[in-house]
Amino acid sequence: MTTARPALDPELRELLADMPQMTQLSPDVLAQLRRLPSTPVEPLLAHRQVDRREVTVPAKDGVPIPLSVFSPANADRTTGAPCVYWMHGGGMVMGDRFSQIDIPLEWLDEFGAVVVSVDYRLAPEATGTALVDDCYQGLLWVAEHAAELGIDPARIVVAGASAGGGLAAGVTLLARDLGTPAIAAQMLICPMLDHRNASTSSRQYAGGPGVWTREMNEFGWRAVLGDLTDDEVPAYVSPALADDLSGLPTTYIDTGSAEVFRDEDADYATRIWAAGGQAELHVWAGGFHGFDTLYPQARISATARRTRTEWLARLLLPDCAT
Repeated sequence: MTTARPALDPELRELLADMPQMTQLSPDVLAQLRRLPSTPVEPLLAHRQVDRREVTVPAKDGVPIPLSVFSPANADRTTGAPCVYWMHGGGMVMGDRFSQIDIPLEWLDEFGAVVVSVDYRLAPEATGTALVDDCYQGLLWVAEHAAELGIDPARIVVAGASAGGGLAAGVTLLARDLGTPAIAAQMLICPMLDHRNASTSSRQYAGGPGVWTREMNEFGWRAVLGDLTDDEVPAYVSPALADDLSGLPTTYIDTGSAEVFRDEDADYATRIWAAGGQAELHVWAGGFHGFDTLYPQARISATARRTRTEWLARLLLPDCAT
């Protein structure tokens, strides 16, 4: 019997009708998707006054990890700017450091933030903790070069969407447990947090085509976990496994009511509250996975993006937030 699902937002439903959707991923389909042109960043920079710098940082095993650094041009480097450290989405298996980069670039515009995006290695070529370790090494580099980058080390926000949201959560746990670097906040946008894929919302979005289905999610997790058994999966890879969510920086989580990750995301916020932490949770009624990235022009998307920006304003610019 088909599990009933929350209805899509009417405007999103109309927009989504023209988009090809899939039920499952396979190695062949993934190879085809990876051959598609990557997100061009140049059109997003054309109307902005931005200095761009490309650097590489050694991973734990020495492999070079590319970082893109976007800074407001002509910024006063003597006063530290906030920093958004960005981890892209793509189910752990696709995408690059320019995927969904329009989201943090809005915060460069709004707050004069320096945006640093990391090109972590992808599964299945990289497995286990390799992806989150790549992201963590990039974050360490940012913190260590804060003065050079014109960054206020007390205002570093880690952020990501989908798989990137899960990696942001894992990096934040890792930084807490290792005691460095300091993270002011984590922004988790429809994050991929739980490899067990057993929630009600996961089961609701199985057995049919979608933007990101339970079957696609299973493929992504199998790719990154490799041969690990359930007992061997680290919480840094699947953050929902973390027994202790205390001591985390203030957290923003949003998700759609009509997507696979709804319940694991809501549960993560609930557990942060239970541990005495601060989290803001938004479940956008009728939103499917990645709705505001795919269709930023929709009313619900504009509202979701504006709400995130207003939350960051309260955090980063407390004296002038409205």
